[in-house]
Amino acid sequence: MPSTAELVAFSLTSMVLIAIPGPSVLFVISRSLSFGRRAGLATVVGNSVGEYAVVIAVAVGIGPLVEDSIVAFTAIKLVGAAYLIYLGIQALRHRRSVATALNAAQARTSTRRILRDGFVVGVTNPKTMIYFAALLPQFVDRSAGHIPFQFLLLGGIFIAIALVSDTVWALAAGAARSWLARSPRRLELIGGVGGLAMIGIGARLAVTGRHD
Repeated sequence: MPSTAELVAFSLTSMVLIAIPGPSVLFVISRSLSFGRRAGLATVVGNSVGEYAVVIAVAVGIGPLVEDSIVAFTAIKLVGAAYLIYLGIQALRHRRSVATALNAAQARTSTRRILRDGFVVGVTNPKTMIYFAALLPQFVDRSAGHIPFQFLLLGGIFIAIALVSDTVWALAAGAARSWLARSPRRLELIGGVGGLAMIGIGARLAVTGRHD
């Protein structure tokens, strides 16, 4: 098991990296702006579960495979990008209905579906897998054994920190939405901006290459 000093160092490193908003944070913000705090928080939970699934994959050896395989990296990247773009197009198509029927729109968006969307975004983000595959081994004490357990522990710490950070983003975006929702025009703008944001995130993910 990693020493206390290693756990502290890993936590501090994770906090620095998490503080820089990435695709997952932007997705959480866009969902909070489009559907409110409940949707934002559900997205955070779904995304965290998806990211921890990536931790499990890294622990059993899939992470290094994606790190070494351009084909695997590209396939996962394009799946995640296509899903984000699809969600963005759907948001744009229904932006006017958001302005005319806010409460009904919230009712039609089930928590299960929001959780699923967040999970898909989290689990298909190749940068997350590459990050875990590259960072986690640096803090593993191989002499202590139980390597998969150490991976799961470190990944759990990272996800816990990200969960707190993403929750703050979701609540902040949800609060901003409450102010914007006082005007039908503002509310329609929310739907459009949220949709464009998701399309932009997806497009950026699709064209982002590896740095090796």
